[in-house]
Amino acid sequence: HDRAGLVGMANLGRPNTNASQFYITTADRHLDYLDDTHTIFGEVSEGLETIQKINDGFTDESGCPLKTIRIKHTIVLEDPFPDPRGLERLLRRSPSPSEWYGDGDNAVSSSSGSEAGEMDDELLAEVLAARKKESQERLLQLLGDVGEDMAPPDNVLFVCKLNSVTQDEDLELIFSRFGRINSCEIIRDKPTGDSLCYGFIEFETREACELAYKKMENVLIDDRRIHVDFSQSVAKLWQKFNRD
Repeated sequence: HDRAGLVGMANLGRPNTNASQFYITTADRHLDYLDDTHTIFGEVSEGLETIQKINDGFTDESGCPLKTIRIKHTIVLEDPFPDPRGLERLLRRSPSPSEWYGDGDNAVSSSSGSEAGEMDDELLAEVLAARKKESQERLLQLLGDVGEDMAPPDNVLFVCKLNSVTQDEDLELIFSRFGRINSCEIIRDKPTGDSLCYGFIEFETREACELAYKKMENVLIDDRRIHVDFSQSVAKLWQKFNRD
């Protein structure tokens, strides 16, 4: 494992544990901890510039990318093995790359509407944001966090990927330049009191919340690039309702 672009089998570090997962090395240096443990079975022959872009991406302390990196489409150039009988009835053709737009988890299929190809970047971003919000609301309904007749607050900002050393008052001080803050809370583990590295900031006005959302995405706080989004949770509203 001495260069970028090598394809190897991911396993559990023990003999006979190879399965269907594989990895592609992105670092152009010797990764000696992979030697004698993982089997190399291929090498990237074209598109090494893509490998370099992946390697240049920002990651957290564990090496996980801060933005989703996804293989959207694959093409099998040569399959030397015969297909099992009946396989064609179980699988359908995957979409061509030209049929997909978007970034990361927000991919949009052009088959969902012919007008998608005519959207400008701003309109497409609005459509993606609306679909993301809708999917989040459905998930929270399934989890019992949002009732069908209860909308999430529009003045609460969700902040995650925080450094564990960041305190409530630090976060409040940084975000207070956008407007008056009613409450700022970093969620903590109840038994230990350790930060779970995410929190909620409630602004006095929706306008202040929107301004913070536009300005604070991917900003560096305590050596961590944070992610901000509008809160889709109404857990606090449920708690108030239960107390009343």
